[in-house]
Amino acid sequence: MNVDKLNKKNVLNAASLGKDSQSIDFVTLEKPIHCDVVNAIAALKQKAALAGFDLMLVSGFRSFDQQLRIWNDKATGKRQVLDENEEPMDISFVDKSELLFSILRWTALPGASRHHWGSDFDIFDAAAVDDNYTLQLTVKETKKNGPFERFYYWLDQYFQNEASDFFRPYEDFLGGVAAEPWHLSYRPIAEVYDKNLSLSLIVSTIKSSDIVLKEEILENIDEIYARFVKNVKA
Repeated sequence: MNVDKLNKKNVLNAASLGKDSQSIDFVTLEKPIHCDVVNAIAALKQKAALAGFDLMLVSGFRSFDQQLRIWNDKATGKRQVLDENEEPMDISFVDKSELLFSILRWTALPGASRHHWGSDFDIFDAAAVDDNYTLQLTVKETKKNGPFERFYYWLDQYFQNEASDFFRPYEDFLGGVAAEPWHLSYRPIAEVYDKNLSLSLIVSTIKSSDIVLKEEILENIDEIYARFVKNVKA
């Protein structure tokens, strides 16, 4: 492999892991996203507005270091860890293996988050709540009597009836990541990074990182990769 190809591969590897944001052109649209997503999300926002919704981004690009802080805060009890019913857990009563998989239910492993790519983001309907509302990003908010029930019903109908480059990788629970109907992915960009991301890349990154539960992660990395990284709704 020549030097140029090697350098490009190294850049792609780093970007796939959230370790190189300099090689990606970002645009801030409420939150930073890949520049190639801007027109598509603007069109989706316009369609939502015509239906009476104010589609807003609440989370976009997230670096490896940002994801690592979130992970370590949850593993050390500085942030809440939720159970399968979206209720806070008392992690002092669980072993390390259970804690690991409980965190993974709602939080991506650093280096394996789709938010590293700028192609994925979380959305909600800002018109449904006032400025004092504390957004939770829970399934309860999207269901009957939740503040965003109408918005997510509209979104469901949109994806059923419209051809789109967006898809929801965690629309349903598939045995790994909990259902996240608010998580959108832009396929043309996400596929590039997803195809590049490998188990070996993740392992080497975890080994060299200052991540809590490192031993448990590496012991279970094959299952983590299968259930929580590659296990998405295409």
